[in-house]
Amino acid sequence: MAEIDLRSDTVTRPTPEMRRAMAEAEVGDDVYGEDPTINRLQELAAEKVGHESALFVPSGTMGNQACIMAHTQRGQEILLEEQSHIFLYEAGGAALLSGCQTRTLPGQGGRLSPSQVREAVRGDNMHFPRTGLLCLENTHNRAGGTVLSPQLTQQLVEVAHEAGVKVHLDGARVFNASCAQDIDVKQLTAGVDSVQFCLSKGLAAPVGSVIAGSAAFIDECLRARKVLGGGMRQAGILAAAGIIALQEMTGRLQEDHETAARLAESVAEMEPFHLDPDDVYTNIVAFDVDPAWFTAPQFLRQLRRHEVLANSIHTQRIRMVTHYQVDSEAICDAVDAMHRATCELK
Repeated sequence: MAEIDLRSDTVTRPTPEMRRAMAEAEVGDDVYGEDPTINRLQELAAEKVGHESALFVPSGTMGNQACIMAHTQRGQEILLEEQSHIFLYEAGGAALLSGCQTRTLPGQGGRLSPSQVREAVRGDNMHFPRTGLLCLENTHNRAGGTVLSPQLTQQLVEVAHEAGVKVHLDGARVFNASCAQDIDVKQLTAGVDSVQFCLSKGLAAPVGSVIAGSAAFIDECLRARKVLGGGMRQAGILAAAGIIALQEMTGRLQEDHETAARLAESVAEMEPFHLDPDDVYTNIVAFDVDPAWFTAPQFLRQLRRHEVLANSIHTQRIRMVTHYQVDSEAICDAVDAMHRATCELK
């Protein structure tokens, strides 16, 4: 059996069409704004998410941090859901790079409520940091790929804007969110002041993310990208794959969701694991391990001997992510391997 990698959709490899496009890409110096393939990608991306302008960046983390730098002033406070990627997995970038304090709020399935945000925004008091930015995440990684609806997104935006607070959407997997709800992605990005989305996860491009917003905002992000070392030269080689990701790969994400649903149904029937398949919304399957049996790391070490890779979120919780290189046959093989690993540990 070939190795089955369910650690993340970041492990996807580019499609044959992407490889051909990369080899044939027309390029120029992007720092001078002269790479035609980069420019085409940015125009396409801005149109896709319904914003005026867009900027290609090497990674989602750089995209999020550049947006925070452009939106905020030093000493301000950023509101985030307590399990958000920006708070947990970006190395304290908001404090280090932007000089901002982060204030986390407990969400339900990764979702904040409008009343939470309204109450959390600081009043005009010299003792408090000013609230400068609200960050949302869609889909929510740590919560297991849960989605924000257009209605809730708009309500949160309205509350923030009423208080004079900008809104940034970490939409690393926002195309998964639009697919899961069978809506245009523009419905999920409408109203936010900026959005970041990844080309290198479920969309299968090898490198890169895009940030989008107003033309003036993207001008500020261009400066922030330069400060972060993200100015690239003949990067059209990378952008060529991103164009195909936006034109073709967004339309196949439902396949990943279907394989995730099949995986979730099988896991739910296995005795040591606890999972409600109805809690699986997109391509992320997160489930708990009965501590009376074994820990998540113990199980994953045994599973790896059967050439199936996955990640643990904490001691008793496992995350598996479906993607372009994982088909129905691979899911069947992975489930068989899980049964064998469970029996061996028991």
